[in-house]
Amino acid sequence: MLTKAVANLPHIKDKNLLVGFDTSDDGAVYQLNDDIAVIQTLDFFPPMVSDPYVFGQIAAANSLSDVYAMGGVPKTALNIVCFPESEDAEHLSEILRGGAEKVMEAGAVLCGGHSVNDKAIKYGLSVTGVVHPDKILQNNTCKIGDKIILTKPLGIGIVSSAYNAGVATEESFLKAVECMRTLNKYAFDVASKYSLNACTDVTGFGFLGHLNEMVGKDYSIKVDSKKVPFISEALKLAEEFLVTAGGQKNRIYLIDQVYFENVSDAMQEILFDPQTSGGLLFSVSEKDSNELIKELKKLALPCEIVGEVVERKEKNILVI
Repeated sequence: MLTKAVANLPHIKDKNLLVGFDTSDDGAVYQLNDDIAVIQTLDFFPPMVSDPYVFGQIAAANSLSDVYAMGGVPKTALNIVCFPESEDAEHLSEILRGGAEKVMEAGAVLCGGHSVNDKAIKYGLSVTGVVHPDKILQNNTCKIGDKIILTKPLGIGIVSSAYNAGVATEESFLKAVECMRTLNKYAFDVASKYSLNACTDVTGFGFLGHLNEMVGKDYSIKVDSKKVPFISEALKLAEEFLVTAGGQKNRIYLIDQVYFENVSDAMQEILFDPQTSGGLLFSVSEKDSNELIKELKKLALPCEIVGEVVERKEKNILVI
Protein backbone atom coordinates (compact mmCIF):
# COMPACT_ATOMS: atom_id res chain seq x y z
CA MET A 1 0.00 0.00 0.00
CA LEU A 2 2.73 2.46 0.96
CA THR A 3 4.67 1.75 -2.25
CA LYS A 4 1.61 2.74 -4.28
CA ALA A 5 0.98 5.80 -2.11
CA VAL A 6 4.42 7.31 -2.74
CA ALA A 7 4.82 6.13 -6.33
CA ASN A 8 3.57 9.36 -7.93
CA LEU A 9 4.53 11.97 -5.37
CA PRO A 10 5.69 15.23 -6.98
CA HIS A 11 9.34 15.97 -6.28
CA ILE A 12 12.16 18.14 -7.50
CA LYS A 13 15.07 16.52 -9.31
CA ASP A 14 18.14 17.52 -7.35
CA LYS A 15 21.61 16.13 -8.06
CA ASN A 16 22.53 16.64 -4.41
CA LEU A 17 19.84 14.20 -3.24
CA LEU A 18 22.05 11.13 -3.20
CA VAL A 19 19.52 8.75 -1.61
CA GLY A 20 15.75 9.33 -1.70
CA PHE A 21 12.61 7.25 -1.20
CA ASP A 22 12.94 5.45 -4.54
CA THR A 23 15.30 2.73 -3.23
CA SER A 24 13.55 1.73 0.05
CA ASP A 25 16.70 2.67 1.93
CA ASP A 26 16.98 3.46 5.63
CA GLY A 27 17.25 7.24 5.33
CA ALA A 28 17.54 10.13 2.92
CA VAL A 29 20.99 11.55 2.12
CA TYR A 30 21.56 15.09 0.82
CA GLN A 31 25.03 16.35 -0.11
CA LEU A 32 25.95 19.80 1.20
CA ASN A 33 29.51 20.02 -0.09
CA ASP A 34 32.44 17.83 -1.15
CA ASP A 35 32.99 16.57 2.40
CA ILE A 36 29.59 16.53 4.11
CA ALA A 37 26.23 14.93 3.37
CA VAL A 38 23.34 14.94 5.83
CA ILE A 39 21.25 11.87 6.65
CA GLN A 40 17.63 12.40 7.64
CA THR A 41 15.37 9.73 9.10
CA LEU A 42 12.44 9.40 11.48
CA ASP A 43 10.54 6.60 13.17
CA PHE A 44 7.94 6.25 15.93
CA PHE A 45 5.60 3.54 17.17
CA PRO A 46 3.41 2.44 20.11
CA PRO A 47 4.86 0.77 23.24
CA MET A 48 5.89 -2.88 23.10
CA VAL A 49 6.90 -2.94 26.79
CA SER A 50 5.03 -1.69 29.87
CA ASP A 51 7.92 0.27 31.39
CA PRO A 52 7.78 3.80 29.89
CA TYR A 53 11.47 4.48 30.48
CA VAL A 54 12.52 1.28 28.70
CA PHE A 55 10.07 2.02 25.89
CA GLY A 56 11.71 5.42 25.43
CA GLN A 57 15.13 3.78 25.24
CA ILE A 58 13.98 1.22 22.67
CA ALA A 59 12.17 3.73 20.46
CA ALA A 60 15.18 6.06 20.45
CA ALA A 61 17.66 3.26 19.73
CA ASN A 62 15.44 2.16 16.83
CA SER A 63 15.26 5.68 15.38
CA LEU A 64 19.01 6.29 15.70
CA SER A 65 19.78 2.97 14.00
CA ASP A 66 18.94 4.20 10.50
CA VAL A 67 21.79 6.71 10.59
CA TYR A 68 24.29 3.96 11.37
CA ALA A 69 22.74 1.82 8.62
CA MET A 70 23.57 4.61 6.15
CA GLY A 71 27.20 4.77 7.32
CA GLY A 72 26.78 8.00 9.27
CA VAL A 73 27.00 9.52 12.74
CA PRO A 74 23.90 10.97 14.49
CA LYS A 75 24.21 14.68 15.34
CA THR A 76 20.77 16.01 16.32
CA ALA A 77 17.40 14.52 17.25
CA LEU A 78 13.83 15.78 17.73
CA ASN A 79 11.18 14.00 19.78
CA ILE A 80 7.95 12.86 18.09
CA VAL A 81 5.23 12.21 20.69
CA CYS A 82 1.59 11.16 20.61
CA PHE A 83 0.17 11.11 24.14
CA PRO A 84 -3.32 11.20 25.71
CA GLU A 85 -4.03 14.25 27.87
CA SER A 86 -5.79 11.93 30.32
CA GLU A 87 -2.56 9.99 31.03
CA ASP A 88 -0.16 10.75 33.89
CA ALA A 89 2.46 13.31 32.82
CA GLU A 90 5.08 11.33 34.79
CA HIS A 91 4.56 8.48 32.33
CA LEU A 92 5.45 10.81 29.45
CA SER A 93 8.42 12.18 31.38
CA GLU A 94 9.85 8.66 31.75
CA ILE A 95 9.44 7.93 28.03
CA LEU A 96 11.28 11.13 27.16
CA ARG A 97 13.99 10.45 29.75
CA GLY A 98 14.69 7.04 28.25
CA GLY A 99 14.90 8.54 24.77
CA ALA A 100 17.09 11.44 25.85
CA GLU A 101 19.59 9.12 27.51
CA LYS A 102 19.97 7.05 24.33
CA VAL A 103 20.49 10.20 22.25
CA MET A 104 23.24 11.23 24.68
CA GLU A 105 24.77 7.75 24.52
CA ALA A 106 24.90 8.10 20.74
CA GLY A 107 26.81 11.38 21.12
CA ALA A 108 23.99 13.39 19.54
CA VAL A 109 22.09 16.45 20.79
CA LEU A 110 18.37 16.41 21.59
CA CYS A 111 17.00 19.73 20.33
CA GLY A 112 13.26 19.62 21.12
CA GLY A 113 10.40 18.04 19.22
CA HIS A 114 6.65 18.01 18.69
CA SER A 115 3.74 16.43 20.57
CA VAL A 116 0.05 15.89 19.83
CA ASN A 117 -2.87 14.76 21.94
CA ASP A 118 -3.81 11.25 20.81
CA LYS A 119 -5.79 8.31 22.16
CA ALA A 120 -2.77 6.01 21.79
CA ILE A 121 0.80 6.54 23.00
CA LYS A 122 3.47 6.67 20.32
CA TYR A 123 7.06 7.86 20.52
CA GLY A 124 10.16 8.12 18.39
CA LEU A 125 12.71 10.51 16.94
CA SER A 126 13.52 12.49 13.85
CA VAL A 127 17.30 12.17 13.53
CA THR A 128 19.86 14.07 11.47
CA GLY A 129 23.30 12.59 10.93
CA VAL A 130 26.36 13.32 8.82
CA VAL A 131 28.46 11.20 6.50
CA HIS A 132 31.19 11.79 3.94
CA PRO A 133 29.62 11.47 0.47
CA ASP A 134 32.18 8.79 -0.44
CA LYS A 135 31.33 6.68 2.63
CA ILE A 136 27.55 6.40 2.31
CA LEU A 137 26.31 2.85 2.84
CA GLN A 138 23.27 1.91 0.79
CA ASN A 139 21.26 -1.26 1.18
CA ASN A 140 21.54 -2.66 -2.37
CA THR A 141 25.21 -2.24 -3.31
CA CYS A 142 26.53 -5.67 -2.34
CA LYS A 143 29.27 -7.33 -4.39
CA ILE A 144 29.41 -10.98 -5.41
CA GLY A 145 31.56 -12.84 -2.89
CA ASP A 146 30.64 -10.58 0.03
CA LYS A 147 29.77 -12.16 3.36
CA ILE A 148 26.58 -11.11 5.15
CA ILE A 149 26.92 -10.41 8.88
CA LEU A 150 24.00 -10.02 11.34
CA THR A 151 24.81 -8.16 14.57
CA LYS A 152 21.84 -9.02 16.83
CA PRO A 153 19.82 -12.18 17.38
CA LEU A 154 16.35 -12.61 15.86
CA GLY A 155 13.11 -13.63 17.56
CA ILE A 156 12.39 -10.31 19.28
CA GLY A 157 8.87 -10.02 17.86
CA ILE A 158 7.87 -13.60 18.69
CA VAL A 159 9.25 -13.42 22.24
CA SER A 160 7.78 -9.97 23.01
CA SER A 161 4.32 -10.90 21.74
CA ALA A 162 4.34 -14.22 23.59
CA TYR A 163 5.51 -12.57 26.81
CA ASN A 164 2.73 -9.99 26.62
CA ALA A 165 0.31 -12.91 26.21
CA GLY A 166 1.80 -14.60 29.29
CA VAL A 167 3.41 -17.57 27.52
CA ALA A 168 7.10 -16.64 27.26
CA THR A 169 9.61 -16.60 30.10
CA GLU A 170 10.84 -13.41 31.69
CA GLU A 171 14.41 -14.52 30.96
CA SER A 172 13.78 -14.55 27.21
CA PHE A 173 11.86 -11.28 27.35
CA LEU A 174 14.72 -9.56 29.17
CA LYS A 175 17.10 -10.82 26.48
CA ALA A 176 14.81 -9.28 23.86
CA VAL A 177 14.66 -5.98 25.78
CA GLU A 178 18.44 -5.85 26.06
CA CYS A 179 18.73 -6.38 22.30
CA MET A 180 16.17 -3.69 21.54
CA ARG A 181 17.70 -0.98 23.71
CA THR A 182 21.30 -1.61 22.62
CA LEU A 183 22.50 1.01 20.16
CA ASN A 184 23.81 -0.20 16.81
CA LYS A 185 26.52 2.41 17.29
CA TYR A 186 28.89 -0.15 18.77
CA ALA A 187 28.65 -2.65 15.93
CA PHE A 188 28.94 0.16 13.39
CA ASP A 189 32.00 1.68 15.10
CA VAL A 190 33.77 -1.66 14.74
CA ALA A 191 32.58 -2.41 11.20
CA SER A 192 33.38 1.04 9.81
CA LYS A 193 37.08 0.14 9.87
CA TYR A 194 36.52 -2.59 7.27
CA SER A 195 35.51 -2.85 3.59
CA LEU A 196 31.73 -2.57 3.82
CA ASN A 197 29.84 -2.56 0.54
CA ALA A 198 26.25 -2.33 1.82
CA CYS A 199 24.31 -2.11 5.07
CA THR A 200 20.78 -2.00 6.43
CA ASP A 201 19.11 -2.69 9.76
CA VAL A 202 16.53 -5.34 10.60
CA THR A 203 13.18 -3.94 11.71
CA GLY A 204 9.53 -4.43 10.76
CA PHE A 205 10.07 -6.37 7.53
CA GLY A 206 12.07 -8.99 9.40
CA PHE A 207 15.43 -10.53 8.53
CA LEU A 208 14.30 -11.81 5.13
CA GLY A 209 12.42 -8.65 4.23
CA HIS A 210 15.38 -6.38 4.81
CA LEU A 211 17.75 -8.90 3.26
CA ASN A 212 15.52 -8.86 0.18
CA GLU A 213 16.04 -5.08 -0.06
CA MET A 214 19.79 -5.75 -0.22
CA VAL A 215 19.44 -7.93 -3.33
CA GLY A 216 20.36 -6.41 -6.70
CA LYS A 217 19.42 -7.41 -10.24
CA ASP A 218 22.86 -8.97 -10.78
CA TYR A 219 23.13 -11.09 -7.63
CA SER A 220 21.21 -13.12 -5.05
CA ILE A 221 21.94 -13.80 -1.38
CA LYS A 222 22.40 -17.29 0.09
CA VAL A 223 21.67 -17.80 3.80
CA ASP A 224 22.79 -20.62 6.09
CA SER A 225 19.91 -20.81 8.56
CA LYS A 226 22.04 -22.78 11.03
CA LYS A 227 24.33 -19.76 11.40
CA VAL A 228 21.55 -17.26 12.15
CA PRO A 229 21.56 -16.18 15.83
CA PHE A 230 18.20 -16.04 17.62
CA ILE A 231 16.79 -15.97 21.15
CA SER A 232 16.53 -19.68 21.92
CA GLU A 233 12.97 -19.70 23.28
CA ALA A 234 11.72 -18.09 20.06
CA LEU A 235 12.14 -21.39 18.22
CA LYS A 236 10.11 -23.28 20.83
CA LEU A 237 7.38 -20.64 20.66
CA ALA A 238 7.33 -20.80 16.86
CA GLU A 239 7.08 -24.61 17.00
CA GLU A 240 3.94 -24.09 19.10
CA PHE A 241 2.58 -21.67 16.45
CA LEU A 242 2.96 -18.67 18.77
CA VAL A 243 3.93 -16.30 15.97
CA THR A 244 3.12 -12.73 14.98
CA ALA A 245 0.66 -11.29 12.48
CA GLY A 246 3.49 -9.13 11.15
CA GLY A 247 5.53 -12.24 10.43
CA GLN A 248 2.67 -13.69 8.40
CA LYS A 249 2.40 -10.47 6.39
CA ASN A 250 6.13 -10.64 5.70
CA ARG A 251 5.81 -14.26 4.56
CA ILE A 252 2.97 -13.44 2.17
CA TYR A 253 4.85 -10.47 0.72
CA LEU A 254 8.10 -12.40 0.22
CA ILE A 255 6.79 -15.83 -0.74
CA ASP A 256 7.83 -15.49 -4.40
CA GLN A 257 11.27 -14.07 -3.55
CA VAL A 258 12.63 -16.74 -1.18
CA TYR A 259 13.58 -20.38 -1.74
CA PHE A 260 13.83 -22.66 1.33
CA GLU A 261 15.74 -25.94 1.37
CA ASN A 262 15.41 -28.17 4.46
CA VAL A 263 14.42 -25.28 6.74
CA SER A 264 11.76 -26.04 9.37
CA ASP A 265 8.56 -24.00 9.49
CA ALA A 266 9.51 -22.72 12.93
CA MET A 267 12.88 -21.45 11.71
CA GLN A 268 11.17 -19.82 8.75
CA GLU A 269 8.94 -17.94 11.21
CA ILE A 270 12.01 -16.59 12.99
CA LEU A 271 13.45 -15.40 9.67
CA PHE A 272 10.16 -13.63 8.81
CA ASP A 273 9.63 -12.26 12.34
CA PRO A 274 9.39 -8.43 12.57
CA GLN A 275 12.08 -6.95 14.78
CA THR A 276 12.04 -3.77 16.84
CA SER A 277 15.44 -2.07 17.00
CA GLY A 278 17.06 -5.11 15.42
CA GLY A 279 20.67 -5.54 14.39
CA LEU A 280 22.61 -4.36 11.39
CA LEU A 281 23.14 -6.42 8.26
CA PHE A 282 26.59 -5.80 6.78
CA SER A 283 27.70 -6.88 3.32
CA VAL A 284 31.46 -7.04 3.77
CA SER A 285 34.26 -8.17 1.49
CA GLU A 286 35.28 -11.79 2.05
CA LYS A 287 38.87 -10.80 2.89
CA ASP A 288 37.67 -8.67 5.82
CA SER A 289 34.81 -10.83 7.05
CA ASN A 290 36.70 -13.09 9.47
CA GLU A 291 38.58 -10.27 11.16
CA LEU A 292 35.40 -8.21 11.42
CA ILE A 293 33.41 -11.01 13.00
CA LYS A 294 36.21 -11.59 15.54
CA GLU A 295 35.97 -7.97 16.64
CA LEU A 296 32.17 -7.94 16.65
CA LYS A 297 32.07 -11.04 18.86
CA LYS A 298 33.75 -9.01 21.59
CA LEU A 299 30.49 -7.07 21.93
CA ALA A 300 27.84 -8.21 24.38
CA LEU A 301 25.32 -9.43 21.79
CA PRO A 302 25.73 -12.51 19.54
CA CYS A 303 26.54 -11.90 15.89
CA GLU A 304 27.44 -14.22 13.03
CA ILE A 305 28.33 -14.52 9.36
CA VAL A 306 24.93 -15.73 8.14
CA GLY A 307 25.29 -15.82 4.37
CA GLU A 308 27.01 -14.71 1.20
CA VAL A 309 26.33 -12.79 -1.99
CA VAL A 310 26.24 -15.14 -5.00
CA GLU A 311 25.67 -14.93 -8.73
CA ARG A 312 22.08 -14.26 -9.72
CA LYS A 313 19.65 -17.16 -9.17
CA GLU A 314 15.97 -17.57 -9.96
CA LYS A 315 15.00 -16.33 -6.48
CA ASN A 316 16.34 -13.30 -4.63
CA ILE A 317 17.19 -15.26 -1.48
CA LEU A 318 18.14 -18.92 -0.99
CA VAL A 319 17.87 -20.26 2.58
CA ILE A 320 19.43 -23.66 3.34
